[in-house]
Amino acid sequence: MKNKDLLANPLNVKFKDLLQICIKNFGTPRIKGSHYIFKTPWEGDPRINIQKEGKMAKPYQVRSVLQALEKMKRLNEPEIKNEKR
Repeated sequence: MKNKDLLANPLNVKFKDLLQICIKNFGTPRIKGSHYIFKTPWEGDPRINIQKEGKMAKPYQVRSVLQALEKMKRLNEPEIKNEKR
C-alpha cells in the first residue's frame, strides 16, 4: 500500500503505520515523552511531531505528515527547463 493510500483517511491510520512512514522518509526520531519528533530538510512547518491516541495516530498529525511528504516530493523534483530544440 502506498503512503498516500494509507494517509487518505486521517481518521483511520494506525500509529505504527504512520511511524514506519515517517522513519522511512525522515529518519530516526528523537523521542520526548510520548512525542516522536522527526527532523526535516527545511525549517518551520510542516513539522513532524507524532504521538499515539490509543492504537491510532492523531488525525491532524496524519495530515501534517502528508503535507510534509508532498513538500519533500516538490523539493526533490528536478526543475523543468523550457528549452526549445
